[in-house]
Amino acid sequence: MATTPTYATREEIKAELDVKETARSNARIDRALADATDAVHGLCHRVFYPEQDTRYFDWPGPQHARPWRLWLDANEVISVTTLTSGGTTIVAADYFLEPNQYGPPYNRIEIDLDSSAAFGGGDTHQRDITVTGLFGYRNDETTLGATAEALDDSETGVDVDATTSAAVGVGSLLRVDTERIIVTGRTNLDTGQTLGGSGLTNINNSVTVTVQSGAAFAAGETILIDGERMRVDEIAGSTLVVTRAWDGSTIAAHSVGATIYAPRTLTVARGALGTTAATHLTAATVHRWDAPGPVRQLCVAEALTDLLQGRSGYARTAGSGEGEREVSGRGVADLRKRVYVSHGRKARTRTA
Repeated sequence: MATTPTYATREEIKAELDVKETARSNARIDRALADATDAVHGLCHRVFYPEQDTRYFDWPGPQHARPWRLWLDANEVISVTTLTSGGTTIVAADYFLEPNQYGPPYNRIEIDLDSSAAFGGGDTHQRDITVTGLFGYRNDETTLGATAEALDDSETGVDVDATTSAAVGVGSLLRVDTERIIVTGRTNLDTGQTLGGSGLTNINNSVTVTVQSGAAFAAGETILIDGERMRVDEIAGSTLVVTRAWDGSTIAAHSVGATIYAPRTLTVARGALGTTAATHLTAATVHRWDAPGPVRQLCVAEALTDLLQGRSGYARTAGSGEGEREVSGRGVADLRKRVYVSHGRKARTRTA
């Protein structure tokens, strides 16, 4: 089971490739997304998702820093809950998170020189400073919908409403109350609605699905009627306007009264990224963490390149003879450069 999120979702990749939803393709896509996320980490020299953690730093360390400044390097922080040095707590009023002009992420902690606080004082320099907080790039979240059931602290199948279902995918990082969860799978749930009107024919322009209440669905959500998946594009009253034969399924005729399902049961990894699994009430708000746009775009591009090259046996080439090379896409190379410039953590030599 995944213990870290990916910067794009399985559903985003499948929408680009228009592949059938099979266990085999799902596994390949998940592997490509995990590899693409690692590739982004390697390129940018930083982790973007938030993680609650306690981390330790030597003081004095090998940093050649001012005695009142702690460089965090790859341990960039979004917020600090507790800071101690030599076993003594340093209160928030006695230190600064820097750079304050555009952080987070913050790459250093500086003691307020107008205070009496100081780093050091431990029996040895090893692990003298302890930082507890939220590490990562930024905690940018979008408020989605809500849970459709109460949860104990061990359930791994979470029923959610239509709004949440339409906005998450496998690989998404969600937060319910203070607990973070990672979506590792999705299964269909009875929506409580059935096909009305005169049913559906097996013709592509038969795109209106009559239901009892359009409010029970959300635009962007995928529904399942018999064996055919459809994407909900618009909702007008009790009518859903859909794209037929979605996600590689086969168009078919459907009779009035057919049950309508939607992938609203999320299989999740509980208590992710340093949080603790907890109980949650019905209708608890669901928040989705969002990777920076260029980072998400690069993750999609890397995963697509991996999948398409793999399908061809890595035989997609350009040129011939000594000039022959694998084709990975000029656009991907350009995107890598732009993402590194905009979101990469640059190496430097410290003097203070």
